[in-house]
Order: sequence, then structure tokens, then C-alpha cells
Amino acid sequence: MTPFNYERASDISEAVGKPQFIAGGTNLLDLMKLGVETPDRITDITRLDMKNIEDHEGGLRIGALVSNSDLAADMRVRQTYPVLSRALLSGASGQLRNMATTGGNLLQRTRCYYFQDKSSPCNKREPGSGCSAIGGVTRLHAILGASEHCIATHPSDMAVAMQALDALVEVEGKDGSRRIALSDFYRLPEDRPDRETVLEYGELITAVVLPPAPTGKQTYRKVRDRASYAFALVSVAGIVSMQDGKIAQVALAFGGVAPRPWRDLEFEAALVGRAPTRETFDAATDILLRDASGQGGNDFKIPLLRRTLRAVLTELCEE
Repeated sequence: MTPFNYERASDISEAVGKPQFIAGGTNLLDLMKLGVETPDRITDITRLDMKNIEDHEGGLRIGALVSNSDLAADMRVRQTYPVLSRALLSGASGQLRNMATTGGNLLQRTRCYYFQDKSSPCNKREPGSGCSAIGGVTRLHAILGASEHCIATHPSDMAVAMQALDALVEVEGKDGSRRIALSDFYRLPEDRPDRETVLEYGELITAVVLPPAPTGKQTYRKVRDRASYAFALVSVAGIVSMQDGKIAQVALAFGGVAPRPWRDLEFEAALVGRAPTRETFDAATDILLRDASGQGGNDFKIPLLRRTLRAVLTELCEE
């Protein structure tokens, strides 16, 4: 591991503007050991006052240092936002959830084999060096939103559920605080895969805000290679409300298939006002998958996403 300087921030104003923060460290430390991340200085933010879950404007405000375990176990989350609790409990292991934080979970980096292997060219790690995944082993890679420069997927389960819930990310920077819709938080790779979010240098995530709970049924389904401690091949966070036998409202976000938690509002609009039939689901899914493209090793994700989505919608539309 490359030597680095360590400091501990005593308040948010002291932390803001620093180049690299550490809280749980469940992703950062692994990348440092691999030599993928080589920060000169690390600022420990674990002592900051960002560990509370508070009622807020009919919803919840979740401090950036709330652990994944505590967030999944909070009774308000379990009862009102079960899609989020289920997503959190499907991620990592119990030990990692005890350490991993809400803010850190949003910022975890891809588990692309080539990104983590310094001997392989990677545009996300070294812009302009190339993408070794294209033409390589692609089982975990993207079928939506990728580019000729990067086909990696975002690994978070929590962020997929928060995308379906229309979460807002609160950040603090040198120029003050701002709120960013999670739908605007992540960048697509395009020609700069190394720029993963819209955060400015030194900005610190302080909280995530959930709006008032949606009506209807919620669920999170994750398809993976083994029952635990595995990243999604395909995941679906779904919220559906029914009225008079038809779909009245719907929010669906997807993981394991794109460089960011994926949501398609045109696809959702094709479901609203329709009866919950297989024909309705398949026609809408055609819109979702209109630009889907595999790389050989991940071609199976296209029919897998279709089947998983059909099962999730069938479950959610049962009155």
C-alpha cells in the first residue's frame, strides 16, 4: 500500500475541501491494497454528526454515516420503505453492512475485474488507456447506458432502491450546501468513465433525503450467482399502486445492468393506466430494452431482465 497521511475531521466545515474521505472504508481500503486508489491524504469523517435517521417533511433524512445495518433495521424504513430495507439486506455480508455507510454506499466503485487489475488498461482508472472489458470477460457488465470507453456496472443495491424512491443527496462544499436528485447524481461513462458523479472536488455527502413514502406495494428482487455476498446480475426495485384493476402509479429501478442505477420514465409511462397482463409487461419492457446491447458473455442479461421484471410486476400488481 502506498504511504499516506491520515487526519481526523472534528466537524463538517473542517472536512469539506479535502480530497479523500474515509468512513467505513469497506471499498476504499480494498482499492488501496490493490493499488487502484493511491491517495496522499485521507480524512477520517467518522466523528462527524451525521449518524441520525430523522423524520423530515413527511419522509426521512438519513445521515451519511448511518450504517447499512442500522438503516435496514430502522422500523420506519422497514414499515414505510421496505424496498430499501430489502435492498440493503441483500447486499454484502452482515459484517460489511455493520461498517458500510449510507454515503459510502452511494460512492462505491465498480467491481469490474479489469478496473481492479492494474495490469489491465482501464479508462475508468487511467483515462485514454482503453477498456479491457470490451472483448474480455463480461458476465457482470452493462447492457444499458454503456459506451465504447467503458461497460462497467454500478455495484450498489441500496442506490437502486433509492432511485425508485426518488431520493435526494445532500452535499456540503466550499460554496455551501446543495441537494442533488439521485437521478442526476451519477454520470454515464460516455468518453470520461473516470468521472462517475457530479460531485465537485472536496464536496462531502452529508445526508440522503427520502420523500414521503409512496402508496402501493414495494419489493426488491436480486438475481445473483449465489444466495449471499454476491453482486447482482440483475436486480429490480419496484413500487406499484393499483386502482380499479389497472396500474395507477409505478416506479422501477434496475441494478446490475448499467453504469448507474437505471430508471426509464418512458418505460414506466407505458405501464400506467394499463391492465397488469403479460402483454402489457412485455410491451413496456420492449421500450426498456430498446437500446440494450450485450458483449457476448453478458448477453443472457437481456432475457434475464425481461423474465425478472415480469415476475416482479406480477407480484406487485396482485391486489
